[in-house]
Amino acid sequence: MVIMHPAANMRTAPDKGATGDAAAEPPAGRAAQRRPAYIAQAVSYVIDGAILFAYASIGVTTVTTGLVYLTLRLAVVGVAFFLSETRVTDRLRDHYLFVPLSLVSITIQIGAIYLVPQIGFYFIAIIFVVLGFGALRMSARQTGIVWAYATLGLAVLFLMTDKPIGIPMADATERTLALACFVSTLARCAGAGLYGSSMRELLYRRSNALAAANARIEELAQIDELTGAYNRRYIMKYLGEKITRIQHGAHGSVALIDLDHFKRINDRFGHPVGDEVLRRFARAIFTNIRMIDKLGRYGGEEFLLVLPDTNTDQALQIVERLRSIVAEMDWSKVASDLTLTISAGISEIASNDTPEDLLARADRALYRAKDAGRNRVLAAAQRRRFG
Repeated sequence: MVIMHPAANMRTAPDKGATGDAAAEPPAGRAAQRRPAYIAQAVSYVIDGAILFAYASIGVTTVTTGLVYLTLRLAVVGVAFFLSETRVTDRLRDHYLFVPLSLVSITIQIGAIYLVPQIGFYFIAIIFVVLGFGALRMSARQTGIVWAYATLGLAVLFLMTDKPIGIPMADATERTLALACFVSTLARCAGAGLYGSSMRELLYRRSNALAAANARIEELAQIDELTGAYNRRYIMKYLGEKITRIQHGAHGSVALIDLDHFKRINDRFGHPVGDEVLRRFARAIFTNIRMIDKLGRYGGEEFLLVLPDTNTDQALQIVERLRSIVAEMDWSKVASDLTLTISAGISEIASNDTPEDLLARADRALYRAKDAGRNRVLAAAQRRRFG
C-alpha cells in the first residue's frame, strides 16, 4: 500500500508568521493587557467610595472622608494608568506596578482604619483583596514584602492604638450596609479568582504557541527548503543512529540516488525548471515509500534513501520500483521534451559499519550503475554482517 511520507507534508519555505504568537509581547500589546486591570481597580474604588458615601448619609462618617478616600485611590490608579499608556512601565520587570500599587493601597487602608475606625473592618477586608489580587502577578519575595508591610501596619493599629475598630451593626440600615461591604468584597475576591483563571488560560495558550514555534523551528532545521526532503545534516544523523541500533537479526539498507544528466536539464531548460524537477522527483519518492523510510537530499541532485528493516534484495525491489515510476513520469507540464531517469546504488548496513564505509559502498555501486548506462539500480557487494 502506498503511504504518503511525513516529510511530503512539510512546507518547504519558512512561514514568517509561525512564531508570531510566541514572540515577545510588543509594547502596545502589554499596555492593552494592563488596561483592564487598571479599569477594574478604578471601578472597585468607585464602589468603595459609594459605600463610604452611604455611611456618610447615615452619619457614621463624613462626605469629606469619602471624597478624600476616593480621590486618593483614583489618583493613584490614574498615575499608574498614565505611565502604562505612555509605555513608561514597559521597561520594568513589574510592568503592572503591582508592588508599588499594593503598598500605596495598603497605606491608604491603614490610614482609613485609623481615621474611620468605626468601619475599620471593611478596610481590613479590602487589604485582603489587595493582597490576594496582587499575589497573582507578584513573585514569592514580592508577595512576602507586601504581606509583611500589611501585617506591620495592622499590628501598629491593633497593638499601639486604642482605636475601636469595628463595623456598625446597630440597626437594619447599618446591617444592610455591612452586608453590602462584605458582598462587594466577596465579589472582588471572585473577580481576582477569575483574573487568575484568565492568566492561566493565557499562559496555556502561549505555552502551546511556543511549543508549536519550537516544533516549526526544529522542522525547518531538518528539512531541505527546495525539495521538502530531509537535509544532509539530519539524514546523516539519522543514518548514524540507525547504524548504532542495528542488532543481531535486524536489517537496514541505504540507496544513493542520482538524477541522470541533471546538469543537462539545467543547461537546456534553466535552473527554475531544474528546481521544479527536483521538487517533483522528491514528491514522487515521498508518495511511494513507507512511513519508516527516510529520504534526504545528500547534495545537489543526489539523494540518500534510508530503508530500515530492509535487506539488499528487498531494497533492490523498492528502489527498482521507484526508478520505474520516475522513468514513466509525465514532465510535459514542466517543459516539453523533458525526460528524467535515475540511477541508484544500494548497500546493506553491517553491524560494524560506519556511515562513511556504508556510503562509500553505495557510492561505488552508484557509479557502476552510471558506467553501465544509467537508468538502473545496482547493489554493492554485501559485507558479512556480524563477526
